[in-house]
Amino acid sequence: QVQLVEFGGGLVQTGGSLRLSCAVSGRIFSSLAMAWFRQAPGKEREIVAAIKRDGISEFYAASVKGRFTISRDNAKNSVYLQMNNLKAEDTAVYHCAGNVDWYGRPLLGPYDYWGQGTPVTVSS
Repeated sequence: QVQLVEFGGGLVQTGGSLRLSCAVSGRIFSSLAMAWFRQAPGKEREIVAAIKRDGISEFYAASVKGRFTISRDNAKNSVYLQMNNLKAEDTAVYHCAGNVDWYGRPLLGPYDYWGQGTPVTVSS
């Protein structure tokens, strides 16, 4: 069974930074594409960023491009989301997700494995 556990959420002021981590177990991590999603209160879940198993191909939502960076460390079975210049509209519960990757599979999903989420609150 694949388990994903997120770390690093919290309260930060506008303009601040946070780094989220997601530890994956139960599956060969290097075979997975990974993504970060978020869901704000009263809104639908949206994809924030994603990265192919090769660690080269990436996707970013327009709202976070230039501020967020996704990365992975296959030796540590982990994926990260560095969030800089945070805004109030970034407030949400952030989930990491994974799926078995293959050539041509789209980064937008669908994703099969999900973490429980970590809350991020950006205060002005």
